[in-house]
Amino acid sequence: MSDFVRLRRSLAEPMVPSGLPPGVEWLPLWRSRPADLHRLLVLAYGEGGGAVGSFDQWWWPLVDDTEFDPALVIIAANADQEPLGLVQCWSSSFVKDIVVHPDAQNRGLGSALLTCAFSLLRERGHLHADLKVERANRAAQRFYARHGMFEVES
Repeated sequence: MSDFVRLRRSLAEPMVPSGLPPGVEWLPLWRSRPADLHRLLVLAYGEGGGAVGSFDQWWWPLVDDTEFDPALVIIAANADQEPLGLVQCWSSSFVKDIVVHPDAQNRGLGSALLTCAFSLLRERGHLHADLKVERANRAAQRFYARHGMFEVES
């Protein structure tokens, strides 16, 4: 039995992305500092739900991957351009990472990131979006279910 569950959401119907919480704005990847994004991933995954290696183990394989598209790295940041949340999708319509800074959780930021990703993938013509979540991470599974995701075979 796999330690992960594969979830899917249909993108057939248009959706309205959730709004960002007050004081949060979208930050394009080209204006971000990759080291800050890595720190966010390390911090968020430190609380469970995933893992990330060193900066060099993360960044260079990420940007060299054939499925990497900078437009599919969606960053939410505060007014000082410090990242508070991040969702990164592959061009195959797979959500690779989604994290929210522990201090910014429970404010709707995860929903804003995920619905923005779904909307962007739909605009690109994808019929569905997939992701994997740890089988033991029930809170994340409930979050994804609230956003229309359901389990499919891997």
